Parts: sequence; structure tokens; C-alpha cells
Amino acid sequence: MSTSPHPEQVLPGRHGPLAEAIIALAETPDNAPDIEERLATIAALAADRVAAADYASITTLSGPEYTTVAPTSDIALAVDEAQFADRAGPCLQALETGEPVGVPDIAATTMDWPGFHEVAPALGLRASVSVPLYNGRGTTIAVLNLYGRDDAAMAPLIGAMAELYATSRELDLHTGSPPVSDPGAEELLAGYAGALSVRAAIQLALDILAGSTAGRTDKAYAELCRRAAENGTSLGVAAAGVLKRFL
Repeated sequence: MSTSPHPEQVLPGRHGPLAEAIIALAETPDNAPDIEERLATIAALAADRVAAADYASITTLSGPEYTTVAPTSDIALAVDEAQFADRAGPCLQALETGEPVGVPDIAATTMDWPGFHEVAPALGLRASVSVPLYNGRGTTIAVLNLYGRDDAAMAPLIGAMAELYATSRELDLHTGSPPVSDPGAEELLAGYAGALSVRAAIQLALDILAGSTAGRTDKAYAELCRRAAENGTSLGVAAAGVLKRFL
């Protein structure tokens, strides 16, 4: 199993609250009572710290219904709801696939997202990126959406996010985007890299705990949660303990 690069390997020295919040979510059990609060914190931090992003929101799926959590403006909410109405758009694609979806030029993109194409440009938006957020089980539970009025300012983040995900899948991708120079964007990338790394480590630990018995993943996950709770640690730390012992 391949693993994602640790944030120190990708963006040295970027350890801020946004990165920590994204990584902590990836180490949090799926039944934690404060998941929605954590998501709201991530949205607020992203809007505050990523200079190119004018607005942020979080998209979740509850049963058959999509929901916006903690939009930082009515504009972000309107763009999200336009996608929900069509059941199509970058945030929904990211939620379904678990892969980041960047739109470097909303007006030029040819994807079949009619509501998104109509509403976003009308509200002055030029670019967006939707970033999957994972919980401790490894599930994509939400998507962080960043909307910007300046497509040139958003381009480095969108390109770097695509390259980061490709690297985590051992794919070779060069977007040709300018380097990221915004500390907030670097922090977001470090957080996402860290979440991918934690996710891979937890999944490997679950494979080890489940052994060769089919259908034991749920039991392995429950065991990992038990170990974390018993030791007062995160699932990431518990997974690291399993890997240290068995690898």
C-alpha cells in the first residue's frame, strides 16, 4: 500500500491551526460528537488564512441530502445550493470521488455543471477548489470549498493541490502553475498532505489488525478506537503504535 507524503516532506515549516485542524479531523473517530464543530472551525480558518480565497464553505451529505456547514458568506451558500439543486458541481464531485476538484477558470470550464456555471460568475467568482476532508475511518465526510474572485491568485493553490493528490497516488502530474507563495495556502496544503498520510497509516493499521480474515475491517476499526481511547490518544497515534509493533 502506498502512503501519502508527510506534511514536513511536502511543505517544511508550515504548522498552523488550519493544518492542525485538518490533520486532527483525519485522526478523529467517526462517532465523535464534535465533528460538525470541527468542520466549522476548518471553514473559518481557511477563509481567514488562505489569501486567494474570498469565501469558504463545507459540503456534507446526510442520507440523500447535501448540506452546507458554516458558510462564511451568503455568496458561498448560494453557489453551494446551486450545485445541490442540480446534484452536480465541483463540491459534489469531490465528495463523491474523495479527490480534490479545482476549477481554475469557472467561465471557461466545460464540465456539465449548469447551476454552478450560472450562479458563480454572476456573483463575481472566477475560480474554486474543493478539498475532501476525512475522518478516522478514512471516509470522505465533507468537502472544504474555497471560492475566489481572482483566478490568477487561486491558480497556484489549485495546481499545487492537484500535484499533491497525484503524488499521494504515485502519479506524475505537472500542472505548470506558479509556485505557492501564500502562507495560508501552504498551510492548507500541509494539512491536506498530513491528512492523506494519517489516512494511509490508519488504513494500513486496520489491515494488520484485521489480518487475512475477510469482513473484519469493522472489528479492526473498533479495536483501534478502543486502543486510542484507552491510551487517551488519537487514532493516528494508535495506528502508529500498531505499525511500530508489527512492521
